[in-house]
Amino acid sequence: MAKALIPRQVRGFNKVVTNRVQGVYAPYLPPLAVVVHKGRRSGREYRTPVAAFRSGRSLIVGLPYGSDTDWVRNLLAERRGGVERLGRVRRVGNPRVLTAAEAGELPSAVRYAARYMDVLVADIED
Repeated sequence: MAKALIPRQVRGFNKVVTNRVQGVYAPYLPPLAVVVHKGRRSGREYRTPVAAFRSGRSLIVGLPYGSDTDWVRNLLAERRGGVERLGRVRRVGNPRVLTAAEAGELPSAVRYAARYMDVLVADIED
């Protein structure tokens, strides 16, 4: 099971309330960003605010709710998506969830965070 720092009960509130508010400013205010992904069943486009960091050609997102959230599952299923960060839109591909044991090549701050939660890493294509 995926490591989660935040209880599942908080997930629903944040999805309905907090994400809508953060979605307004997240594309412009680092370290926030908006992940754009397509629904696995609906095919509808969704936008999820996250805390994201760039390391070279990689986008790194901590997963405090665990890796079984809808947006992570959607991104993994589609194998691509987008990210709005610092007012720019970029495509991302090859998303993967890494555990602490797999995070060896990432920056030290990410390796530290991975001790407590899984991280999503995707390649920035643009």
